[in-house]
Amino acid sequence: MIKKFFLKNNKQKGGVLLVVMILFVAISLSVTIGLVVPVIKANKVAVNSIESKRSYAMAESGVEDVFYRLRTARQVSPTETLILGNNQSTTTITDIVGGKKQINTIGDSNSRNRTINTIVVQGVGASFVYGIQSGQGGISMANNSSVSGSVYSNGSITGSGSITGSATSANSAALYADQQNGSGTPANNITFGNTNGTQDISQSFQVSTTEILNKIQVYIKKVSTPANITLRLVTDSNGSPSTNTLATGTLSASSISTNYGWIDISLSTSIQLSTGITYWIVLDGATSSSKYYQIGGNSNYTNGQAKIGQYSGTWNNTSPTGLDIFFKVYLGGETGLISGITVGTNGVGNTYARTVNNSNIQGTNYCQSGTGNNKSCNTSLADPTSIDMPISDINIDDWKDEALSGGTYSGNYNASGTSTLGPKKISGNLSVTNGAILIVSGTLWVTGNVDISNNATVRLASSYGGSSGVIIVDGTVNVGNNANFSGSGNSGSYVMVLSTSSSTSAITLSNNAGAVILYAANGTLNVSNNAGAKSVNGFKINLNNNAVINYDSGLANINFSSGPSGSWSSSSWLEQ
Repeated sequence: MIKKFFLKNNKQKGGVLLVVMILFVAISLSVTIGLVVPVIKANKVAVNSIESKRSYAMAESGVEDVFYRLRTARQVSPTETLILGNNQSTTTITDIVGGKKQINTIGDSNSRNRTINTIVVQGVGASFVYGIQSGQGGISMANNSSVSGSVYSNGSITGSGSITGSATSANSAALYADQQNGSGTPANNITFGNTNGTQDISQSFQVSTTEILNKIQVYIKKVSTPANITLRLVTDSNGSPSTNTLATGTLSASSISTNYGWIDISLSTSIQLSTGITYWIVLDGATSSSKYYQIGGNSNYTNGQAKIGQYSGTWNNTSPTGLDIFFKVYLGGETGLISGITVGTNGVGNTYARTVNNSNIQGTNYCQSGTGNNKSCNTSLADPTSIDMPISDINIDDWKDEALSGGTYSGNYNASGTSTLGPKKISGNLSVTNGAILIVSGTLWVTGNVDISNNATVRLASSYGGSSGVIIVDGTVNVGNNANFSGSGNSGSYVMVLSTSSSTSAITLSNNAGAVILYAANGTLNVSNNAGAKSVNGFKINLNNNAVINYDSGLANINFSSGPSGSWSSSSWLEQ
């Protein structure tokens, strides 16, 4: 009996112990699962969050890549793909009403997608990327004159001034064309860029002397808002353009009007052309049935012919057969020279020219020859080439038409007190002096001279917003004695005063002028007596004693209320 009792009792204890152990394991598993599951969920959430952010970053990168291509006139396909490791973005570009483009980008990071949709529109504007930019007349800098920013000249840069950025003196083109065709009203209008078969236009030519090619001009107009054109200089292949490109240039759509005008095209590389050899100019653009170009044509050029078709594709005769485009080819000219200038600060700031003499350079001295410098020539780069000025002659004509749309004021206009004017053509002189305030409410065109002095103020009306305004002057301009210019009050708004005079005193600035861009398209711009401006541009520029130019980086892409078409800007940006 006792034995049975103990056996029974032990069995009961074992059963209880087993139950306790099972309960313990169950509780432990429950606690563990209770702890682990939230961790797993949190980790999953964290991973999703990281992948989502990566996906959004890829979507932004896709939009910005296309946006950059549009702003810099690079080729953009209807669909663009950007890949970074295992991540990618796919961007679709669609033309929409009003000349706008819709950019839709899907970012993908490990199958997590984010989508950004933005609409961009092409503004009206021009780019002033240098504190000073001159034509073939060059730049002269006197004692204590200075430029805060970089300088580019299609002529020499000489004197004893200082430049905080880099200085470039390019080889300039000759003043007269070696080869040319066309003047006046074209006998024929050759359309290109409207279909695949007529996407590009080309013209062959031969030069009369062996020399460096520095500039090409074409007589062209646009329909609507086509994209920029790439100019290619190519060799001949059995009477048609080859695909052997010798040099390229950009024909900026912003410099072209809906009216015919001669447009300068500078080349990326200096190429020596030889007599007896056939070369081709190819204008290589995109295709759009509603946004295209027309170029003037006749059948008068004896050293070549025009063909129409597609670069790297088929070329055909023009219709009618035997036409030549209106073009000019410029060779030779002066070689670049920088002399006596202090360039750069804190080890930064390079010189670029064929010859650099007697200069103090903080950065690298890129030249082929020179003496008296603190740094010897680094000959690794070719001579710099001329660049196009920011404003074309046809842009100026368009602004004149804009001013004329507001009517004509006959005689001299003498502002007093506070006056508001524009758009308006003034057939006479414009005088803003003795504390007068002129509010510019539209483009002004002055056929005579302009005097702004003695504490006078010229500012843009608030209606300009973030845009800039223009005063076109056929005569000379004098700005002095504490005259002041200001924009509309919005960031990025400036006044540009542009003289078309070829005078040696086309524009004279003798005191600080504020938010103004000065532009002497064909003549000399003189700055002196502690005077300053945001940017000065002209055929020739003289910075006299103590003249100061403080470049504003916002000038790299400014918009005008009318005139040349400029860079693309975003009108909406949202995540879908």
